Amino acid sequence: MIPLYHDFTDETVLVVGGGPVGARKARRFAREARVVVVSPEFPADDYGDADRVRAAPTAEDVPVWVERVDPALVVAATDDAAVNDAVEAAAQERSVLINRADRSGDREVGSVVVPATVRDDDVVVSVSTSGASPALSKELRKRIQSDIDGAGELATLTAEVREELKRRGVDASARRDAVRAVVQSPRVWKVLGTGGAKPRRTVDAVVESALGDKE
Repeated sequence: MIPLYHDFTDETVLVVGGGPVGARKARRFAREARVVVVSPEFPADDYGDADRVRAAPTAEDVPVWVERVDPALVVAATDDAAVNDAVEAAAQERSVLINRADRSGDREVGSVVVPATVRDDDVVVSVSTSGASPALSKELRKRIQSDIDGAGELATLTAEVREELKRRGVDASARRDAVRAVVQSPRVWKVLGTGGAKPRRTVDAVVESALGDKE
């Protein structure tokens, strides 16, 4: 499977099944997409901002729900294999992405695996075992979390630096080297999260040193 980041802004995600797994999927996607959860019961405490529809679709009902909601992604999260099979078939029929929450390993074309994700502002790191070992994905996510602390702030700072260097007329090669020096600098990483102007001053010092080495 090839990892891709998909923008679900203004898209709809349909989750069929409202148990703990369905709730977790709803929370995950509700940060960006409109989410509709269809389930006869909603036992979990948190479904994010998802719309909850109390219904118990049979395998025969599933295509109607997929057509009605017109989703970009469908999540099959029931404990009924026949219903999940119908969800997958309906998604494939409409060329819609499908996530089978009840299956790991071999997957059909168009399948989506939702990875374990670590986020620091705009910096997102995702870990997947292609569904083979969700426990390992979660453990790796915990290990990575501390490694990217401050990365979101650094992404913002380097974006600002790149634009300023462009305005100054610094050539592309020198810009790349300067930004690379910043992201590799232990001095910079040490001051991230300290607040105030210190992180930016430190970044600027590293940039000017890198540009000076080019002269």
